[in-house]
Amino acid sequence: MNNLLPLNATKNKMDLLNRYREIRKYSEDICKPLKTEDYVVQPVVDVSPPKWHIGHVTWFFETFILKAFASDYVEFNSAYNYVFNSYYETEGARVIRTNRGNLSRPSVEDIYAYRKHVDEAMAYFLKQEIPKVVEEILIIGFNHEQQHQELLLTDIKYILGNNPLFPPYKSTSDEQRRIEPAPENNFISIEKGVYEIGFDGDDFCFDNELKRHPAYLVDFMISTQLVTNREFLEFMNSDGYKDFNHWHSDGWSWVKTNQINSPLYWYFIEGKWYNYTFAGLLPVDMNQPVCHISFYEAAAYASWKGMRLPTEFEWEIAARQFDWGRRWEWTDSAYLPYPGFSKAPGAIGEYNGKFMVNQMVLRGASDVTSPNHSRITYRNFFQPDLRWQYTGIRLAQ
Repeated sequence: MNNLLPLNATKNKMDLLNRYREIRKYSEDICKPLKTEDYVVQPVVDVSPPKWHIGHVTWFFETFILKAFASDYVEFNSAYNYVFNSYYETEGARVIRTNRGNLSRPSVEDIYAYRKHVDEAMAYFLKQEIPKVVEEILIIGFNHEQQHQELLLTDIKYILGNNPLFPPYKSTSDEQRRIEPAPENNFISIEKGVYEIGFDGDDFCFDNELKRHPAYLVDFMISTQLVTNREFLEFMNSDGYKDFNHWHSDGWSWVKTNQINSPLYWYFIEGKWYNYTFAGLLPVDMNQPVCHISFYEAAAYASWKGMRLPTEFEWEIAARQFDWGRRWEWTDSAYLPYPGFSKAPGAIGEYNGKFMVNQMVLRGASDVTSPNHSRITYRNFFQPDLRWQYTGIRLAQ
């Protein structure tokens, strides 16, 4: 556990228990608009069925806290370790990711019974004195469930957004909020120099935000605004998806193989662009930041503009000077360890380090990030072709 920082956000047992209940309730609130059938669908490998998310985050607390530290805990169902383990080799065999949508059992009802069983055991456990190491794992569990809350929302959107009826998830959403035309897109100038990168403080952070270290940056400029749908439509109308000059080789192959010609969820209907939102299929709001963009598309758009994407270090140094949080923002940085990074022992060490290859870093947060979950040093990461997250574009030069 050497990569975990001391905690000061929770001072006593009731703080921890209340925080646990608050986070667990929010996951269930996300699922309230769903029909039972919605819980089971897995349209593509990157999208997990909602019922699997609900079971997996429950498994995390059962496995890493109750089974490990509560001597009187009675396991709900020993087969659930195989069903709800995600990628922790330390914890044994598991259902192949592509098969999560084939699990008609355990039922949604069974999984909520499992969740209730674990929550009651956790409430009893957290009313006792717990060692510091358990508190640290508990805080990881909180942040882990918050990550899955965002995944739940993005997976639900993919499930419903690929249904030919385009059913709404709810009657209104943040995606509907009207935005006045953004002010002129100014650029902030950052002077060359040596800057400190990475988390610094006593609160929680993930191990991939450590260790704090110096990085040399040359002079650069970065946009104060995210690229809007209107601006991205200009790229589309100029045949940006057909001009190989702006694309990485892998990106150009991806465009041709998958016949990509617009952001995910965009549909051209009777001469007008629509996109699927949580409130259903609506006309594209041209003032909104463009969303559901792959790294390939983000880099191609930047090239078309004669600019580039910022590196993650440039983004981190400049982020205090502009608003962020509407979209996860692609950077031009590969997901790699910081100098001095070391993995924690055991299963917790599998949390981030094993994914540091073939992925690109995103910075910021999004409209569906859980409250108080992100920070300027937070490092998200995905493969460059993925678009189902709330991803967007900020330019640099």
